[in-house]
Amino acid sequence: MLNTLRELMQPPPGMAFDFSQPVGEPALTPAGGVSWRVFANPVSLFIGGVTAVLLELAEPSVRSGVWEHGSFRYDPVMRLRRTGFAAMMTVYGPRSAAEQLIARVVRMHDRVQGTTPEGLAYRANDPRLLDWVHATAAFGFVEAYHRYAVPLSQAEKDAAFAEGEPAARLYGATGALGSWAAWEALLARTAPRLGGSHILADFLRLMDEAPIVPTPIRPLQRLLVRAAVEITPEPVRSLPQLRGRGLRLGEAGMVRVLAGTTMLLPLGDTPSVQAARRLAVSSDKG
Repeated sequence: MLNTLRELMQPPPGMAFDFSQPVGEPALTPAGGVSWRVFANPVSLFIGGVTAVLLELAEPSVRSGVWEHGSFRYDPVMRLRRTGFAAMMTVYGPRSAAEQLIARVVRMHDRVQGTTPEGLAYRANDPRLLDWVHATAAFGFVEAYHRYAVPLSQAEKDAAFAEGEPAARLYGATGALGSWAAWEALLARTAPRLGGSHILADFLRLMDEAPIVPTPIRPLQRLLVRAAVEITPEPVRSLPQLRGRGLRLGEAGMVRVLAGTTMLLPLGDTPSVQAARRLAVSSDKG
């Protein structure tokens, strides 16, 4: 399990990057801020990422863009690792490298457009859709850390959203959120458009079955997927594809033990450790 956690925290093959260089160059997020703590925990990071995707796939236009143009269906493990690397770069990477990566992603998304099965035209770089994608990601990571790793105060939750705002705006999310209350307001406005589909069920099946961890500990992977469903907010939490897929009695405690233990493990030279060295700050995972 420890080796798997180390791999999940590292860039995928072909995308190696030294987060310790150049010395002194700041990141898009403040060194040692709430985001630095949240993204240093691989257990809550995995859970939060799955929650974010569930919320994204509940929005019809985002769902079509992600599922029709992304690689989740045929290579979910590499998709997760690439998305994770982009998140690590956004939080820990030197600003110049993070801006270059975001610019590449924006150019790629310029080519992503189409029509939903319901006949709605969409394009990936639509600011409205980007607002939802970045807000759901922020919610997923923050809530997973809060629920399963270390409880966060209201001020810390607000800070996490505010810290992610500069990167979100670079991606094109012109309405990027700066507080937890702003997220709750966006969720309320978006709720009437959210709905289920077979794609939600397909995604959960992929997350259960994908070889993210070795076969002997695959039950732990499924446990973390259930933990992601558990923190998914309404109205998505009650959709038929998610109903009954949350944590079972006593499992929340197991997830907290996993997330808490992770903070005590020597995960090696992860992006958070390298970035802390670059900026000479503490890499405390708590």
